[in-house]
Formats: sequence, structure tokens, C-alpha cells
Amino acid sequence: MVADRLTDGVRIAQLLASEVTGNESDLRGLTVVDADPDVEPTADGARAYRIVRGRDDSAEPVAEVYVQPERARIEAIAAPDAAATAATDADLRVRPKATHSPRTLVFVEDGAGVKRALSVLEAIRNDPNGEEST
Repeated sequence: MVADRLTDGVRIAQLLASEVTGNESDLRGLTVVDADPDVEPTADGARAYRIVRGRDDSAEPVAEVYVQPERARIEAIAAPDAAATAATDADLRVRPKATHSPRTLVFVEDGAGVKRALSVLEAIRNDPNGEEST
């Protein structure tokens, strides 16, 4: 049993990116782009990378990942309702973000939460209405 919990936001975001890039079955079609290898966590969250649907220049953004000192945050751009349901089902902290295009914020508090967060990305990927809200 591991006594220490991984609570470094940058490392949590790196683990999530590794899962997305290496999980070709359940997350096929999602790609990590615009990664900032030197990102420094901030209290409000610094953007570490985006997750897009597709692999070319016109790829549709579905989520952004931000790092804070002790956690990572996924902002679901596409399918915010599906993301909220999946996050709740995965026992992750979730809340809406009131913006022009509504988003859902999903908080990944530790390394163990990364695997659970994959279900959120799967829900975004699989949602038939998963296009970016306008």
C-alpha cells in the first residue's frame, strides 16, 4: 500500500496526458495539443494543454486542463452535461462554470483520480451532442 498521495497539480496533469495519449481504445480520436512543458501552477490554474477531437489544424477542442498547486482541473468545453454526469458517477468534484459557452469544471485532486477522470473524457468523446456549445 502506498502511504503518500500524489497531490502535485503538474504531475497529475502529466499523468492525465499520458493516459489520453496512450489509451487508444476508449479515447480514440482525442489528442493532447498545445502542451506547455514548463507550466507553473497558479492558485487560479495555469493552462497545461488542450484536448481536441481529431489530429489536424482544424481539430475541435473538447477540454482544457489547468494546473493548480495541489490539483489539476479539467474544463469540459464540449458536452458539459455529459462531463458533469460522468464526473459525479466517478466520485470527482464537479461544478458548472458560467461562461458564454457553458463549461463543466472537474477537479482531479490526486493521482488516483486520473483513472476516474478518464470516464469524463470518454463521456465527452461519446456524447452525440458533444460539439462545442455556442
